[in-house]
Amino acid sequence: MPCVASDGVSIHYEVKGKGSPVLLLAGLAGVGASWGPQIDLFAAHHQVIVPDHRGTGASEHTAHGMTIAQHALDMARVIEAVGCGPVHAIGSSTGGAIVQWLAIHHRERLRSATILSSIARADAFYRRQFDMRRRMLADSGLRASTEANALFLFDPEFQREHPEQVQAWVNTASACPFEPEIVFARIDMIAGHDAFDDLPSITTPTLVLVGERDFCAPPYFSEELAGRIPGTEFSILDGGHFIFLEKPVILHDAVEAFIVRHQHS
Repeated sequence: MPCVASDGVSIHYEVKGKGSPVLLLAGLAGVGASWGPQIDLFAAHHQVIVPDHRGTGASEHTAHGMTIAQHALDMARVIEAVGCGPVHAIGSSTGGAIVQWLAIHHRERLRSATILSSIARADAFYRRQFDMRRRMLADSGLRASTEANALFLFDPEFQREHPEQVQAWVNTASACPFEPEIVFARIDMIAGHDAFDDLPSITTPTLVLVGERDFCAPPYFSEELAGRIPGTEFSILDGGHFIFLEKPVILHDAVEAFIVRHQHS
C-alpha cells in the first residue's frame, strides 16, 4: 500500500487512472473510499489521488497532529510523493477546510480548488451541531449516532427515494472502529476551523459548491466562502450534504467542467 511519512505519521493513499491529477479529500470520517462513485467518475479522465486522513482508514491511527494545518501539510507531502505536480484539489466538508488551507499556505501544490459543502469558520449553529454529535457518540455509541447523523447528512428526498442506499452507508460507517480520542479530536478540529481572515489571499482558481438542502453546512456557509475568495465560481445544487453520493453525475460534471476551464492555470 502506498504511504508517505508526514511528521512521523504514515499517510496512506491510493492512485487510480491517468491524466491531469485530481486530489479527493474526504469529510469528517477521513476515509478516501467514502467518495464512492466519484473515484471512478474522475478516474475516467484523470489520475485520481485518494488519501486517508491521519487517524483514519489505512493511515496511521493516532490523534497526534489533529489540525487542519497538519492535514494540509500531510496532503502536500502526498502530492510530492506521487510526483504529479500541481493538482486539482476537491474537498468535501472537512476536506473542504483542508483545501482552503492548501490554497492559502501551499498554493504551489494546486492547479485549482473545489470546496464542497464546507465552511470558512464555525458559528454557534455549527458548534452546537458538533457538540450534539460528540454527546451522541459518548452517550449512545457509534451505531446509534450514525443512524441519527444520516438524518441530516442526506437530503430528505434522497432518504425517501433511496432508503437502501442510506442504510448501506449507515452499515459501512458503523463498521469502522470507534476510537474516541481520534474521533473527538477530529470533531474539535472542524468545529474550531477558522480561515476567514486568510481567504482573500487565495489566488488559486476556486469553485464553491453546496447542496440546497445541506443541513450540516447550510448554503450560507458556502455563500460566505465565495464572498471571501477572489474570483470564486459559486453554485447551489439540488441535494444535501452528501450530494457527491446523492447526485454523483451532476456533482462530477459540475466539477469536471470547472477543471477543464482551469486545466492550464
